[in-house]
Amino acid sequence: MAADDEPSTKPLRTRVVLGEAATRRRPADRAQADLAEQTPVGEALVKGLMRAQLALALRLAVVVVTALGSLPLLFAVAPGVGGLKIFGIYLPWLLLGVLSFPFLIGVGWAYVRWAERNEQDFIALIRRPEP
Repeated sequence: MAADDEPSTKPLRTRVVLGEAATRRRPADRAQADLAEQTPVGEALVKGLMRAQLALALRLAVVVVTALGSLPLLFAVAPGVGGLKIFGIYLPWLLLGVLSFPFLIGVGWAYVRWAERNEQDFIALIRRPEP
Protein backbone atom coordinates (compact mmCIF):
# COMPACT_ATOMS: atom_id res chain seq x y z
CA MET A 1 0.00 0.00 0.00
CA ALA A 2 1.20 3.43 -0.87
CA ALA A 3 1.44 6.28 1.62
CA ASP A 4 -1.04 8.27 -0.45
CA ASP A 5 -3.79 5.69 0.10
CA GLU A 6 -3.71 5.84 3.94
CA PRO A 7 -6.13 8.17 5.63
CA SER A 8 -4.45 11.00 7.49
CA THR A 9 -4.46 10.48 11.29
CA LYS A 10 -3.23 13.99 12.06
CA PRO A 11 -5.84 16.22 13.71
CA LEU A 12 -6.82 19.33 11.86
CA ARG A 13 -5.16 22.48 13.08
CA THR A 14 -7.34 25.01 14.89
CA ARG A 15 -6.46 28.68 14.91
CA VAL A 16 -7.03 30.41 18.25
CA VAL A 17 -7.35 34.18 18.28
CA LEU A 18 -7.20 36.03 21.60
CA GLY A 19 -7.57 39.52 20.19
CA GLU A 20 -11.34 39.57 20.60
CA ALA A 21 -11.21 38.38 24.20
CA ALA A 22 -8.60 41.00 25.08
CA THR A 23 -10.72 43.82 23.67
CA ARG A 24 -13.77 42.62 25.57
CA ARG A 25 -11.89 42.64 28.87
CA ARG A 26 -10.68 46.20 28.47
CA PRO A 27 -13.15 48.89 29.54
CA ALA A 28 -14.41 50.90 26.61
CA ASP A 29 -14.03 54.20 28.41
CA ARG A 30 -10.85 55.67 29.84
CA ALA A 31 -12.53 56.52 33.15
CA GLN A 32 -13.55 52.88 33.63
CA ALA A 33 -9.99 51.83 32.85
CA ASP A 34 -8.65 54.33 35.38
CA LEU A 35 -10.93 52.87 38.03
CA ALA A 36 -10.12 49.28 37.15
CA GLU A 37 -6.37 49.89 37.06
CA GLN A 38 -6.46 52.12 40.16
CA THR A 39 -4.59 54.94 38.48
CA PRO A 40 -4.31 58.39 40.11
CA VAL A 41 -7.22 59.58 37.97
CA GLY A 42 -9.39 56.68 39.13
CA GLU A 43 -8.36 57.34 42.71
CA ALA A 44 -9.36 61.00 42.32
CA LEU A 45 -12.76 59.96 40.94
CA VAL A 46 -13.40 57.67 43.91
CA LYS A 47 -12.21 60.33 46.37
CA GLY A 48 -14.65 62.77 44.77
CA LEU A 49 -17.52 60.34 45.36
CA MET A 50 -16.40 59.78 48.94
CA ARG A 51 -16.18 63.55 49.50
CA ALA A 52 -19.71 64.03 48.15
CA GLN A 53 -21.04 61.28 50.43
CA LEU A 54 -19.24 62.75 53.44
CA ALA A 55 -20.54 66.25 52.71
CA LEU A 56 -24.08 64.90 52.48
CA ALA A 57 -23.73 63.04 55.77
CA LEU A 58 -22.31 66.09 57.53
CA ARG A 59 -25.06 68.37 56.22
CA LEU A 60 -27.78 66.03 57.43
CA ALA A 61 -26.00 65.57 60.77
CA VAL A 62 -26.05 69.35 61.23
CA VAL A 63 -29.80 69.34 60.47
CA VAL A 64 -30.44 66.63 63.08
CA VAL A 65 -28.24 68.21 65.74
CA THR A 66 -29.77 71.62 65.13
CA ALA A 67 -33.36 70.39 65.15
CA LEU A 68 -33.13 68.02 68.10
CA GLY A 69 -30.49 69.97 70.01
CA SER A 70 -32.43 73.21 69.90
CA LEU A 71 -35.50 71.72 71.57
CA PRO A 72 -33.98 71.31 75.06
CA LEU A 73 -32.53 74.80 74.69
CA LEU A 74 -35.98 76.13 73.81
CA PHE A 75 -37.51 74.44 76.85
CA ALA A 76 -34.78 75.84 79.11
CA VAL A 77 -35.11 79.39 77.78
CA ALA A 78 -38.92 79.39 77.67
CA PRO A 79 -40.16 77.17 80.51
CA GLY A 80 -43.76 78.02 79.67
CA VAL A 81 -43.42 76.15 76.37
CA GLY A 82 -42.24 73.08 78.26
CA GLY A 83 -45.37 73.16 80.39
CA LEU A 84 -47.80 72.96 77.46
CA LYS A 85 -49.93 69.85 77.13
CA ILE A 86 -51.11 68.50 73.78
CA PHE A 87 -53.46 65.51 73.81
CA GLY A 88 -52.67 65.15 77.52
CA ILE A 89 -48.91 64.82 76.89
CA TYR A 90 -46.36 67.47 77.81
CA LEU A 91 -44.84 69.10 74.72
CA PRO A 92 -41.21 68.11 75.52
CA TRP A 93 -42.22 64.44 75.81
CA LEU A 94 -44.24 64.65 72.64
CA LEU A 95 -41.46 66.30 70.61
CA LEU A 96 -38.44 64.44 71.96
CA GLY A 97 -40.02 61.11 72.84
CA VAL A 98 -42.49 60.58 70.04
CA LEU A 99 -42.04 62.91 67.08
CA SER A 100 -38.26 62.68 67.00
CA PHE A 101 -38.40 59.13 65.65
CA PRO A 102 -40.40 59.92 62.50
CA PHE A 103 -38.08 62.90 62.00
CA LEU A 104 -35.01 60.65 62.22
CA ILE A 105 -36.58 58.09 59.88
CA GLY A 106 -37.29 60.89 57.40
CA VAL A 107 -33.71 62.14 57.58
CA GLY A 108 -32.44 58.58 57.07
CA TRP A 109 -34.74 58.12 54.07
CA ALA A 110 -33.52 61.42 52.58
CA TYR A 111 -29.90 60.41 53.14
CA VAL A 112 -30.37 57.10 51.32
CA ARG A 113 -32.12 58.80 48.38
CA TRP A 114 -29.47 61.50 48.02
CA ALA A 115 -26.58 59.07 48.51
CA GLU A 116 -27.98 56.86 45.76
CA ARG A 117 -28.30 59.92 43.53
CA ASN A 118 -24.62 60.72 44.20
CA GLU A 119 -23.71 57.17 43.18
CA GLN A 120 -25.84 57.38 40.04
CA ASP A 121 -24.14 60.66 39.11
CA PHE A 122 -20.78 58.97 39.65
CA ILE A 123 -21.77 56.05 37.44
CA ALA A 124 -23.04 58.45 34.77
CA LEU A 125 -19.69 60.24 34.90
CA ILE A 126 -17.81 56.99 34.48
CA ARG A 127 -19.98 55.75 31.62
CA ARG A 128 -20.00 59.06 29.80
CA PRO A 129 -18.37 58.66 26.38
CA GLU A 130 -15.19 60.60 25.83
CA PRO A 131 -15.27 63.33 23.17
